[in-house]
Amino acid sequence: MGEKGEAAAGLRLPEGKARDRVGSTDPYGFQRPKHFDYELYEELMSEYLVVLTRRSIKWSKLLKGKSKVQRNVKLKRYVRKGIPNEHRALIWMATSGAQDQLEKNPGRYQSLLRAQHDPKLADAICTDLNRTFPDNVQFHKTSEPCMQRALYNVLLAYGHHDPAVGYCQDEEKSFWLMDSLLGRILPDYYTPAMLGLKTDQEVLGELVKAKAPGVSQTMTDNSVMWTLVVSRWFICLFIDVLPVETVLRIWDCLFYEGSKILFRVALTLIHQNQALIEKAQSLPDVCENFKHITRGPSVENCHAFMKKIFIEPGSLSTATLTKLRGTCRSRCFAEES
Repeated sequence: MGEKGEAAAGLRLPEGKARDRVGSTDPYGFQRPKHFDYELYEELMSEYLVVLTRRSIKWSKLLKGKSKVQRNVKLKRYVRKGIPNEHRALIWMATSGAQDQLEKNPGRYQSLLRAQHDPKLADAICTDLNRTFPDNVQFHKTSEPCMQRALYNVLLAYGHHDPAVGYCQDEEKSFWLMDSLLGRILPDYYTPAMLGLKTDQEVLGELVKAKAPGVSQTMTDNSVMWTLVVSRWFICLFIDVLPVETVLRIWDCLFYEGSKILFRVALTLIHQNQALIEKAQSLPDVCENFKHITRGPSVENCHAFMKKIFIEPGSLSTATLTKLRGTCRSRCFAEES
């Protein structure tokens, strides 16, 4: 955090006052967890707001009121440094390919909602709906507007749009973002067999073996399968794993650069906590240490953390990932057979 941050830490106000100023609910509606460090958050946000203001001005100059953007080196650099909230919908839609699909399929979303619905699909969605974001006040039935209905519509429409997946503020844009995410960026992650998800967990294991052999050896010595400690990272795309601001910055890059971002985040978490993980003497130790590496100042400071993901893991080419995925997919398929 540097001298400036240390000085600020020395001037921290009493925690009770920090809690009163920050509030128990974040700007996105999520209720803050019991262990939330209000003082640390206030300190980090006071610095991060300066960054956000500077980035917002630069983004406004870049876009100049445009409703469309082209992928290029400059845009990629801007995305890596964070997209301001007011521009996220536009940039996520453009960089993910969702906007193109929306324009190529006018009325598709509405027609799916009007179509006759599979009762089993609707029941499955309703069953899970109350379990979705239970800590987010915008999804409570008493909230106005309640986001549960919008989420139900998006999931129902997508379940009919892509039966292979089924069901495992702008509904239409959310629908096409989901289509890009599940269909192009993360294929086979959410199908019943979850072959894409299982493959990528194995790929991470191979990458760790090459880049952090000590951690890999610890996993082997304690008979820990990678799926036990990282499945939630991949299947939830770090939601409810890392702080919300950090997750949004990860998603900025995920929609632009694809799934390799998930590996960069995972490898950075492991790399910067390598010593802690290697201290484990048993399977429970490993699991507990993996819980610790997703908490604390190193991940709360999203701007610093996002800089690290493009440095600490080193080279991570698409060709390398494609080759590893081929090998690991065959292995996973053989295990399923």
